[in-house]
Amino acid sequence: MKVPLSEQQITVSAAQLREVRDELQRFLLEYRFGMQEIETKISILRDEFLHMHDYNPIEHVSSRVKSPDSLVEKVTRKGLDSDFATIREHITDIAGVRVTCSFTTDAYRLFDLLTQQDDVTVLTVKDYIAHPKENGYKSLHVIVEVPVFLSTGPVRVPVEVQFRTIAMDFWASLEHKIYYKYARQVPEGLLDSLKEAAETASALDERMERLHREIHGDPGSILPHGVIRV
Repeated sequence: MKVPLSEQQITVSAAQLREVRDELQRFLLEYRFGMQEIETKISILRDEFLHMHDYNPIEHVSSRVKSPDSLVEKVTRKGLDSDFATIREHITDIAGVRVTCSFTTDAYRLFDLLTQQDDVTVLTVKDYIAHPKENGYKSLHVIVEVPVFLSTGPVRVPVEVQFRTIAMDFWASLEHKIYYKYARQVPEGLLDSLKEAAETASALDERMERLHREIHGDPGSILPHGVIRV
């Protein structure tokens, strides 16, 4: 009787397991270094704003590298071959940095300042602030590529960077928790409430930015002409 592959026993030696583990760790390490490069660039911009302009456009920064389990799940879902070359080519959000800003204009401003740096290559941009997703999600996504200099030579690493306001981040966090609780089968009424909450968050962003401009003027005046996207 022929035994299906899924039911066959696969014997792997301890040495083979260690080799696979070490290869995966080396692979993910490049993405961690790429993530750190972006974090450093963002940190420099934040410190410059604070010391030179007495203004901080960044509320907080978070980052992550996908866990092995999360990476395997995405490879499986996308139906990709599991070799590292294929993963490198088709999955560009293994490393991610999220920049939460005070105002929408700050999100665009930081996007411009980061992506105009000579060693940053922009691969893709998805502007969900100007064009929100159907469920109300808003954020500015960009995949950039940065050089990482290893002992074996330089490699270029893709990193996903998300720019959003506090209100956008709060809404996205709530939406994620709701989808997790209902295993992505969210009741229609709750989806409608989420959409309304997204519209409320957007209105709050606009109102807070107007108040900020009335009190402090346009913070864009501290930057060189042509940098800001409003």
